[in-house]
Amino acid sequence: MTLSTIAVHLDHTERCEARALLAARLAKRHGSHLRGIVPTSVRKEAVMPPRYAAEGLAVMVSPSLHLRRRAETVAHIFLDRVRGLGPPSFDVRLVDGEPVDAIVAQGRAGDLLIVGQADGSAAVEDAARRLPEEVMLHAGVSVLILPRTGRFDAVGDKVLVAWDGGREAAFSVRGALPLLRRASQVTLVSMEHARDAAAARCGCEAASWLRRHDIEAVVEQRAGCADFAATLLGCASMAGADLIVMGGYGHARSRERILGGVTRDVLARACVPVLMAH
Repeated sequence: MTLSTIAVHLDHTERCEARALLAARLAKRHGSHLRGIVPTSVRKEAVMPPRYAAEGLAVMVSPSLHLRRRAETVAHIFLDRVRGLGPPSFDVRLVDGEPVDAIVAQGRAGDLLIVGQADGSAAVEDAARRLPEEVMLHAGVSVLILPRTGRFDAVGDKVLVAWDGGREAAFSVRGALPLLRRASQVTLVSMEHARDAAAARCGCEAASWLRRHDIEAVVEQRAGCADFAATLLGCASMAGADLIVMGGYGHARSRERILGGVTRDVLARACVPVLMAH
């Protein structure tokens, strides 16, 4: 598996630059095509009775024009920024509709999707706060989530892999293989999970699988942890990890997706990038 296409969510926030720069560096390192995704947030025009069409159109045009011009500015800055950073090829897509839908639709045609951790102070709407988790749960590809603060000039040199033997963990590790192959240090933390304790003890099996991909991993066992998120983040800190790879857990409730507790806690508290897949 290779990272043939890396996509990155672009917006008008301060953290957009950190995402764009990291995406460009990863694209250069892996020889990937880089795609910028700019959701315009321009909603589809509602069907209105003819007698109200002119009035309704006038109400919608002004804010829609502002949103589109803002998106065009974001796209222009992105293209100028990455032009000298060396990715083999790149483009940018402006996509109407809700941000999550736009990011997911464009991100699925790729191998890695980069978004930012929700910033509680800047993201005043619930939809903005939930964007990273919603994208991760619906995209169907590996999602790299950058923390809301900090510089990340390099990601993937020292990697911590959280392994519990579950489907999501296997999916995440498989998506991270191109990054793991280039890492100088891989630590696999075998986390005992109440629902599948037998599978969680198979850290050595996962390490053997990685070895067959020419990836050497040091295995650490962590069993009976009361706070899995705190244990995982503590292990990452001790290992000096600049990337955490873990499964993104969630379950359906009506038409919504609800995060598992460990996934939610890690997303909220992580100070290094996290790669998740669901």
